[in-house]
Amino acid sequence: MRKSMKGMTLVELMTVMVVLAILTSIAVPSYRRYLIRAQRSDASTALLRVQSAEEKYFLQYNRYTTNLTALPKDGLGLASDKSERGFYQLEVKPTPTGYNATAKPIGGKGQSDDKKCQEFSLSETGIKKAKDAGGADSYAECWR
Repeated sequence: MRKSMKGMTLVELMTVMVVLAILTSIAVPSYRRYLIRAQRSDASTALLRVQSAEEKYFLQYNRYTTNLTALPKDGLGLASDKSERGFYQLEVKPTPTGYNATAKPIGGKGQSDDKKCQEFSLSETGIKKAKDAGGADSYAECWR
């Protein structure tokens, strides 16, 4: 009488590992691209909040400010010069008619890998712009 052996052979185990490695090599980059696209909303939301706070500041003081921490904190203002989730650095520069707010990815946070949307901007007139890593216009891709 012979007992049958139970378990997996080394070949079966290696086959499963190869299949898992192939699936992982496809899934991880796809998920990373999805995250990068999803986290772009952090920049657009932050710039829209800056615009709202700038308008509120303008109503109170009859001028715009370039100091983000001087913006009113009650409801719309920002506590720092970073976006809400911390993926973008915010900056406001004066223009002859008002201001231009920009958001650029912070290095080490993952969004600097987003070569299609390296800079978001928004002016006091509501004009939205975006640039890719090469400096070319990427408005349609970034402000969806």
